[in-house]
Amino acid sequence: MQVAIAAPPVERFRLSSERYHTMIEKGIFGEDEHIELIEGEIVTMSPIGSEHSGVVDQLSEILVDQLAKRAVVKVQGPIQLDEHSEPEPDIVLSKPRRDYYKRSLPTPADVLLVIEVADSSLAYDRGVKMPLYAQTGIAEAWIVNLIDRWIEVYRDPSPVGYTTTLKILPGRAIAPQAFADVVVVVDTLLSE
Repeated sequence: MQVAIAAPPVERFRLSSERYHTMIEKGIFGEDEHIELIEGEIVTMSPIGSEHSGVVDQLSEILVDQLAKRAVVKVQGPIQLDEHSEPEPDIVLSKPRRDYYKRSLPTPADVLLVIEVADSSLAYDRGVKMPLYAQTGIAEAWIVNLIDRWIEVYRDPSPVGYTTTLKILPGRAIAPQAFADVVVVVDTLLSE
């Protein structure tokens, strides 16, 4: 009779943001590699298709036009959530800063809204990124859901996730909590 032996627990090495940046600076990753640091692990990001790209561009234009320098609109750039996570959301609205975050990345205290545009990444964005944004205290996050054709709104962060979620369906509009006068119309954004 063979006795099963339990494998010892495996301890994973968690990469810090500092080491991640050193690896990037040393050229370990190619410029065209779409990666981000999530909880100390380097994660490959889904390729961006034409609809995804177009929606990001359109949303960026809508927000820049309506915000009139009341926020920095960052498109597909990194934010530093903590020592081990540096995701690259599709759009970030952050508090205005004179240096436009040239000296350091926006942190959760700077972020007013995070927006992910999702098709093939939908399950990952819901199951990994939304809880991570909530745990670090980002007040509001959206998923522009290209599969179901609606906008998912996540508000009221807690250590276990967002406590308020809304679906903004076609025929409706939504405004970020931080800017009640900034209107995003679902039909305009997700028209075929």
